[in-house]
Amino acid sequence: MLGVTAFLLWLSFQNIQVSNGESKWDFILRTWDSANKPFLFLSAFAAIFSHVLRAERWKLLLKPLGHHISLGHSFMSVMVGYFINLAIPRGGEVSRCYNLYRLHRVPVDVSFGTVVMERIIDLIFLIILLTVAFFIELDNLLYFFQSDEIRRLTSSDRGSSFSYTLLVGGIVFVIAVVLVIRYIFNSKRYLALRYMSKIRGMMRGLKSGVTSIFKLEKRVLFIVYSLLIWLCYYLMMYLVMLAFPETAHLGILAALTIFVIGGIAMAIPLPGGAGSFHILVPLGLVILYSIPEEKAVPFTFIFHGWQTLVIIVVGALSLFLSQISKKKIEIYKK
Repeated sequence: MLGVTAFLLWLSFQNIQVSNGESKWDFILRTWDSANKPFLFLSAFAAIFSHVLRAERWKLLLKPLGHHISLGHSFMSVMVGYFINLAIPRGGEVSRCYNLYRLHRVPVDVSFGTVVMERIIDLIFLIILLTVAFFIELDNLLYFFQSDEIRRLTSSDRGSSFSYTLLVGGIVFVIAVVLVIRYIFNSKRYLALRYMSKIRGMMRGLKSGVTSIFKLEKRVLFIVYSLLIWLCYYLMMYLVMLAFPETAHLGILAALTIFVIGGIAMAIPLPGGAGSFHILVPLGLVILYSIPEEKAVPFTFIFHGWQTLVIIVVGALSLFLSQISKKKIEIYKK
């Protein structure tokens, strides 16, 4: 996946057209300088606020299971998860649960079950959002996905290279799974019997986490938090579009369309959506709204880079503060 990400980032970077005597990085920096910085900081605030809401929503899922955690520890664990996700696709879910275990001794299997349920709920809301967006912006989205540029991307050598990379990665993954299963079955039987009780315990914990949503005390609040999280996601895109003169005039419906395209790109299991986001979003701006490609690509780099920087800064700080909190807890217990 890291290889696919690097390839897509390289492909997107190659599409930046600059004038003679100017490097591509200089062009991106010039685009950054032209941005309205207050809108960028408002977008960062919307991103952080969405993570706070996610942390508060996580607390609601854990409470029926008898785990009363603080908002600070929940937020730090969520941000550690996003931080790890930048390097290991979907690795943040496990890291987030382990960080909470270090701080509150919440069993990882139980908290991971709640995270699985969170992802299911997010998927439902994403489908609802996509459905609403398709009805509102049906003509634009159909035009985008039926455009010659999308066909060229999926049928050209570049698309073939992308598909070939995914195919090879899938084959390697399947082979690895087969080898692991074969190793397990070739091991001594007493090892399986020895760990069977532990596996059963983990499955019970995972099940209790997944079913925690049916034991919620404040179901309406849970739905409100979920709606606000996705509203913040949309505002992140809209505010950054307002920050640049090339996209500021497009309006809220255009922001919804680009947000949906970006959401589809982010759903691809690449680190932080890097690569896929840098391919699809510029195409949407070019095909649907006639934004020059030399403006659309740097805009996308800056948008994604700015949001990634927020995750890196807040995530690294959360990891550091989690370690301090863990040491304070250990000293208090002594």
